Amino acid sequence: MRRPRLGTVRARRRAVQTVMALCVLALLPSAWTHATAAGRLRTTAQAPAAGVAVVFGAGLWDGRPTPYLAARLDAAVELYRAGKVKAVLVTGDNSRTEYDEPDAMRAYLTRHGVPDGRIVSDFAGFDTWDSCVRAREIFGVHRAVLVSQSFHIHRAVTLCRAAGVDSYGVGVDNKHDATWYYGGAREVFAAGKAAVDAVFEPRPTFLGPKEEGVSRALGALAD
Repeated sequence: MRRPRLGTVRARRRAVQTVMALCVLALLPSAWTHATAAGRLRTTAQAPAAGVAVVFGAGLWDGRPTPYLAARLDAAVELYRAGKVKAVLVTGDNSRTEYDEPDAMRAYLTRHGVPDGRIVSDFAGFDTWDSCVRAREIFGVHRAVLVSQSFHIHRAVTLCRAAGVDSYGVGVDNKHDATWYYGGAREVFAAGKAAVDAVFEPRPTFLGPKEEGVSRALGALAD
């Protein structure tokens, strides 16, 4: 039996080393988001008091929140009922007339007991970075409890902190189905974009003028 040539062995070793190095590099951004969010993740019962809960969009089915989005909204309802937050900022996609995440989220919250006047809609939350920047720059949010699935909440907390929002996160869990595993795998790649966003701080897709919705919702408490 012929031995493989030394050059072939070295080439294979280098190829394995290259693959391993690329894997490590690919995982670094995800490790960074987890390290940055460490110590800032809570359950709804453990969440600190904050003026605002920020709920990120997660898709609609026939105009109604998907089970994943409904789980986020349920957690926001819990935070409101417990007095942990006084207003809820729902941020999502309304880039076309037939798809309106924020209004669907508002309708769900009102059906579950959150007063309409305590809900604020961000119709240009096209991705996590946009939502975080707009929360700070447009709606004047300085401190918030963020609500998302546990596979996304590390990135959300990291990006909102980078955008200037003192953030804590509540990660909700759904049944671990195909969507769950897809979301977890997607986060590995999304963390790379998050690192770029945090370093270069790009302008959101749409910024626009400042809005007083959050301050009005909080001010309603004193009326």
